Amino acid sequence: MIRAVVHADESCLGNGREGANPGGAGMLLEVASKGEIVRRDLYLASPDTTNNRMALSGAIATLALLSSKGQRLAVAYVSDSEYLVKGMGEWVRSWRARGWKRKGGAIENLELWQTLLQVASQHQITWRWVRGHAGDPKNEYADHLAVRAAEDQATSAGAVASGFMEWLEARRARGQFTDYDPDAAFRDLSSEIA
Repeated sequence: MIRAVVHADESCLGNGREGANPGGAGMLLEVASKGEIVRRDLYLASPDTTNNRMALSGAIATLALLSSKGQRLAVAYVSDSEYLVKGMGEWVRSWRARGWKRKGGAIENLELWQTLLQVASQHQITWRWVRGHAGDPKNEYADHLAVRAAEDQATSAGAVASGFMEWLEARRARGQFTDYDPDAAFRDLSSEIA
């Protein structure tokens, strides 16, 4: 089974404030192919949203894109959204068992949760949480993509050539992430996929 690692982050400019809050989601996709690690970027934007909706929308877009090749993949999906990771790892089973209800009332973003569960079922996914803005280079890069998508209201045309290695080299030139090996990090995560 092909193994993929996704690093995802979301952004909502003005999350929770009155008025329209533009948002974005950014994903770095990594797949081992013919002895090399292939990296692609995916990003999307919405003119009025929330962080939670963008986390769900980004996961839906990513998994739908991975499904378009017609193969079942083993995926490590790494996000700093506890809402997404706990939701897919714990909450959705209970909600579905109760007829898509929760003890405390209606489920927010129900249609997105149901769509995500459907596209996720096409793959073997390990959901992993990482603390945001804590120095994980690939999470920082996904954040960069998400903020740029929100600010520019830009959506990629599917997976596009990744700018991660150029972004990483620019950070290294400023003294950041100098000992970080992105290929070793990929191998470590992909080996943990159940």
